[in-house]
Amino acid sequence: MNVTAAVVERKGAPFELRELELGELRDDEVLVEVAASGICHTDLICRDQWIPVPLPAVLGHEGAGVVAAVGSEVAAVAPGDRVAMSYDSCGTCPRCVRGKAAYCDAFFERNFGARSFFGQSSFATHSVARERNVVTLDDDVPLEIAAPFGCGIQTGAGAVLNVLQPEPGSAMAIFGAGALGLAALLAARLAGCGTIVAVDLRASRLELARELGATHVVDASDEDPVEAIRALGGADRSLEATGSPQALRAAVDCLAPVGVCGIVGAPALGTEVSLDVNHVMTAGRVVRGIVEGESVPQEFVPRLVDLWRRGEFPVDRFMTYYDFDQIERAARDAEAGVVVKPVLRMH
Repeated sequence: MNVTAAVVERKGAPFELRELELGELRDDEVLVEVAASGICHTDLICRDQWIPVPLPAVLGHEGAGVVAAVGSEVAAVAPGDRVAMSYDSCGTCPRCVRGKAAYCDAFFERNFGARSFFGQSSFATHSVARERNVVTLDDDVPLEIAAPFGCGIQTGAGAVLNVLQPEPGSAMAIFGAGALGLAALLAARLAGCGTIVAVDLRASRLELARELGATHVVDASDEDPVEAIRALGGADRSLEATGSPQALRAAVDCLAPVGVCGIVGAPALGTEVSLDVNHVMTAGRVVRGIVEGESVPQEFVPRLVDLWRRGEFPVDRFMTYYDFDQIERAARDAEAGVVVKPVLRMH
């Protein structure tokens, strides 16, 4: 069948809408008519080859839509089901078997090196996914709101609720008030953190962070965030959501004793950071990476959607919508910080 897709031809090239031919569905695959897709930082850094995804490619990994057809081996979904799409995994390696599919042994090749980006390539009118990376949605959930839950939203919220698990009344510092950071902020509020500090360089994002529940904000272009957070007693948990080595150093340095810093911001492959070994060692501080919020999408995405439905997780506050043919403008707006989470409407 013929589909319309946004193709990136080479490093740094614009997204160009083209008519492509989609091959026959395999037995374990799911064909989804895409209604909406979020644009994530990962899409843009793969376009720019910070991560060496084979090009040309159809990117996009926060898709949502309606199942149009399924392969003969698919049992979890059927044509007509409304679904969100998330990351792909093998299901059989030791990590997958233990419920840690975000660290699948085949994660890189399935999500960055495969013919379908993140098992979906959702910058298209139709996507080919697999049973393992689709999540069914209730009829009352708007697909354009649900789409970003499959990566950015579950990554930020899961980093807090699934991994860092701050205690009620504790202090949380979040470096970066983009989609990941704001989702984490909302999760920190749900977890009952007493102090929630948002750090960013943009006044508009810090203002939004305050509206969403930050107790303190720090403009890192005007104030040393480490000193500001230490003045509050230090952070029991911190999250680095920018991909900046300088921000990561600050996120570690601001930790109180036995504090934990989680890393979700993605820089270019090979990026290194310098840490004070004694600062980490002598006070039992921990630095750990987090992928996809360590979530099992079929369990965690419905949980987050239910929180959104109850008004406790208003992530739609930072979504901005674009028609599919405005994808290049949406990408530029995201890079310029004009919007937090651009979402494409395909129809």
